[in-house]
Amino acid sequence: MSSPTISRPHRREDEFTGERHVFVPHSVGLPPLRSYGHELWRRREFAFELARTKLREQNFDTAFGQLWLLLNPLLLALVYFLLVDILRGGSRPPSFFAHLVGCLFAFQLIHNAMTVGVKSVTKGGKLILNSAFPRALLPLSAVITSLMRFLPTLLIYIPIHFIAGLPVSGATLWVIPVILLLLLLAAGLAMLVAAAQVYFRDLANFLPYMLRIWLYVSPVLYFASEVPKKYKWLLDVNPLGGLLTAWSDALRGIAPGPGALLPGLAWGVGLFLFAGLFFLSREREFAVRL
Repeated sequence: MSSPTISRPHRREDEFTGERHVFVPHSVGLPPLRSYGHELWRRREFAFELARTKLREQNFDTAFGQLWLLLNPLLLALVYFLLVDILRGGSRPPSFFAHLVGCLFAFQLIHNAMTVGVKSVTKGGKLILNSAFPRALLPLSAVITSLMRFLPTLLIYIPIHFIAGLPVSGATLWVIPVILLLLLLAAGLAMLVAAAQVYFRDLANFLPYMLRIWLYVSPVLYFASEVPKKYKWLLDVNPLGGLLTAWSDALRGIAPGPGALLPGLAWGVGLFLFAGLFFLSREREFAVRL
């Protein structure tokens, strides 16, 4: 009489450390996070190269392309300043223009990460079908592209800062952690819209309108302190409300308070973790959807 065979639980193959890859039907779920993170870091140069390729498509490596990269947000800020100044009867001080330019540049960091990242997966269909790599590199490369476009705008802001008579003090160094939180938020949002675009192909068409509304309800065209009490809740539920408030305070030489930094930190970390886990849990299904 033969003894009963005891079936052992199937061990999930780790496609990032294994020597061979066997693709079989599977349920959607999280990949091995440790090896996924290791492979993500090991292939970071791939994300940078994707970002540089995107910038070359936008003529970033030419003199006129770099000039337009600087002039475009500056002209946009000038138009918004004239609009707001006219509506306010010409009462806006020069320091407000510095606030407007600085916050608009910071908002563009999020804007560019989302508009480039939303199609990063759907446009990378051939790459996804023919290569095994962490798909999160695609939206993260969009964040790198946005950062590369953001850094030159600081060269435009610096002279505006001094012309407006704003101080440079120890509180100004708060811009560094705020930029890091903006990048964390941008990474989360880029992964979220990139994954959502796979299922809802019209998202890329609606995104510019959504971002325009988001700009108007964010403290860019006005100081956060000028928001009436009945609309304060818009800043509380706005992921950029606290971060842009802290950014504006730091640029004006004021140390940001916990009321601005803590909500920004919570939104940044929370959205990054939620979007990251959502993206990783769905990325194995991308090849079927593309």
